[in-house]
Amino acid sequence: MANLIPWEPFRDMLDIETIFDRFFGGGLSRLRPRLGLFGAKFWSPAVEVYDEKDHIVVKAELPGIDKKDIKVSVDGNILSIKGETRKAKEVNEKDYYYSERAYGGFYRTLPLPVAVEKEKVKASYKDGILTIELPKSEEAVSKETDIQIE
Repeated sequence: MANLIPWEPFRDMLDIETIFDRFFGGGLSRLRPRLGLFGAKFWSPAVEVYDEKDHIVVKAELPGIDKKDIKVSVDGNILSIKGETRKAKEVNEKDYYYSERAYGGFYRTLPLPVAVEKEKVKASYKDGILTIELPKSEEAVSKETDIQIE
């Protein structure tokens, strides 16, 4: 089975940071905002990608994000999900006891395992879960052929 997640070198560095934090007792949250390139904070939503008979389904966890702040696009065989989460009201940092919530922009790209019909892609958002249904192209659906066993 092909790897569905592309190699993202900066994400690998974050995984190494998480391993060190766990080893030394830090226990960072997966969604903790971190400094990325050029000092911008970012986080990455957790996703599930699975195959239905005639379409691919992608589910992404985007808690607390307004659907107007989410953009989904397909370019070739790459699905992109991007958006931004904002604080509801400004709270002074000195007033916090503890915060693990991530704020700021995110951008996630996923390679699609088969060709899809871009014009028929559907996305819905409910209870913090973005669900994207990507219909397989006719050629991708018809690739599987049952072979008679003698």
